[in-house]
Amino acid sequence: MKKLRYLLILLSILSCKEKQVGLTSDVIVARAIENACQGNCAISMVEFDFRGRHYISYRQNGKYRLERITDDSTGVIRDVLHNNGFERYKNDSLVQLPDSIKVKYASSVNGVHYFAQLPFGLEAPAVRTKLLGESVVKGEKYYEIEVTFEQEEGGKDHEDVFVYWIHQISFTVDYFAYLYFTDEGGIRFREAINPRVVGGIRFMDYNNYKTNDLTFPLKQLDSLYELGALQLLSKIETENVSVTPVVDSQF
Repeated sequence: MKKLRYLLILLSILSCKEKQVGLTSDVIVARAIENACQGNCAISMVEFDFRGRHYISYRQNGKYRLERITDDSTGVIRDVLHNNGFERYKNDSLVQLPDSIKVKYASSVNGVHYFAQLPFGLEAPAVRTKLLGESVVKGEKYYEIEVTFEQEEGGKDHEDVFVYWIHQISFTVDYFAYLYFTDEGGIRFREAINPRVVGGIRFMDYNNYKTNDLTFPLKQLDSLYELGALQLLSKIETENVSVTPVVDSQF
């Protein structure tokens, strides 16, 4: 009886220590990336179609090249964002662009690749994470993680603020919301749908919701979502997704 009592006390102490230590926001994000990528995201070529355009990303342990290919009656336009900057090609000829236009196109290309491959990218040096708390959505328990960006390396939209709902057991990113400031600004809430694994990487599509109240706290948007108080704006769907290993010759 005494041994059982000591065992219960020991288990209680260990349980308390575990709760005190907990998981940091960086650890939670790292587990989400590990779950989604299985080590493949940083060493793969990913291709997909999105809204009539073809996208290709090449990544190899820090080196990257992100492409957007548009094929229309005027020819083939290839926008390329890589470690050293942005370039546009038309029918394989380099197009000279003002720096302001380069920044705009680079942000557009990066944005599509970023959202298509989340949560990969949340480990970037400019990312800052914060554990806001926990919540329950549709009966499932989630960590609420705020993501902001350093100005120096955070890109054109470094002021944007994100909140990710990461499942406490599976570490999947099932919802996220963000506040952005371009084009008069706005708030979006995305519900992940259509999960599938291609080439060892987990991909998602999204139902894209909005609210017109730009003062509403991002971390509380899950409550509006459950109440059906958000407006469905669009569906974010990637098609023809493929994943293959990258080789040096592709850089």
